[in-house]
Amino acid sequence: MSYLETIGKNAKKAFEDLKSVRHKKIKKILENYNQSLLKNTNKIIRTNLKDVKNVKRKHLVDRLILNKKRIEGIRYSISEIAKFKDPVGKILETWRRPNNLTIKKVTTSIGVIGVIYESRPNVTADVAALCLKSGNCSILRGGSEAFNSNKLLADLFRESLKKNKVNQNCVQFIENKDRKLVDHLLSKMSSYIDVIVPRGGKGLVAKVQKFSNVHVIGHLEGLCHIYVDKTSNLKMAKNLIVNAKMRRTGICGAVETLLIEEKALSSHAKEIIKALIDSGCEVRADTKVNKVFNGKLKVAREKDWKTEYLDAIISIKAVKNVKGAVKHILKYGTMHTDSIITNDKKNAGIFLNGVNSSIAMHNVSTQFADGGEFGFGGEIGISTNKLPPRGPVGINQLTSYKYLVSGKGIVRP
Repeated sequence: MSYLETIGKNAKKAFEDLKSVRHKKIKKILENYNQSLLKNTNKIIRTNLKDVKNVKRKHLVDRLILNKKRIEGIRYSISEIAKFKDPVGKILETWRRPNNLTIKKVTTSIGVIGVIYESRPNVTADVAALCLKSGNCSILRGGSEAFNSNKLLADLFRESLKKNKVNQNCVQFIENKDRKLVDHLLSKMSSYIDVIVPRGGKGLVAKVQKFSNVHVIGHLEGLCHIYVDKTSNLKMAKNLIVNAKMRRTGICGAVETLLIEEKALSSHAKEIIKALIDSGCEVRADTKVNKVFNGKLKVAREKDWKTEYLDAIISIKAVKNVKGAVKHILKYGTMHTDSIITNDKKNAGIFLNGVNSSIAMHNVSTQFADGGEFGFGGEIGISTNKLPPRGPVGINQLTSYKYLVSGKGIVRP
């Protein structure tokens, strides 16, 4: 695979070159790219239309489309990313040992980041910007259904690099559509790639986690939960739950399972479930919840507690209390995003400390599991790894660190 080897070597060289580029220039590159997106809006839309017309899996169309509003959204993300201070070279901690040894913990770039993604062309722009801003180089492998859109967005970024006399290979887009390249990228490129980030469906992420020889930042599924207790404000609970499920059903932050305290079934369940049904959501409920509806709801099976629907479907279960909710989430959850709706501070504390989620929420819609909403400007993905980084991965999460140790001729006795 000499094609990929060349890309890998180019990325390593670009990373070395990038170390000497001042951060002001990186900011200028992003500003130029932003203007280039505006200037080429109509061209981007025309190019994207080719992809939309050719797409075979029609459920991908919504993710694939680039219109003026979405291009403005990309430009806003680039603008926000450009504003951040340089995340590299920050002193995180400093301390002095009794023997006068001085130790500093300082942030560093990671190196070359490989990103494999599907259907969303905005990922090309977001990832290229986030990686460059954090002093990293990126190798991008987008889905074939968005090939034309991805290539154009990557080419425009490379033009902005060239305009500022920075190595264009700081961002490289894999133009070969051969699927075998992905296997090679995962298993044979560890000499060139420092981190792999998969952004896509369960199948893609599982494959990357299984075959990658380098560290992986990503999540397998977003099986998100919301727990409602009897103290919660009913109106607020209805609004949050409908938003968490129905705002965008196909994103990883959409709630998939609703847990309701048994003592809240008579006071909360009926109105919440009616609001979900009225919004066009299919409800699958356990026997206790179903009693509230005289058994008219579809019965939830064991597999429903394990399913990320990514559709207008929700499973609902009654639990004894907050500890029962936490127990369910620890058994079926995927360490993505889980939320509690309650006015009881003690219950909130038990929930937030008890779940193992990378994002734990209190009285908040799970749809806020997003780097842009966290103030990161954008995200390279959501990480459910137990080791850092966790949650939305922005520029600060795309750095590592090293220890700088200094002294005056200190020897160890």
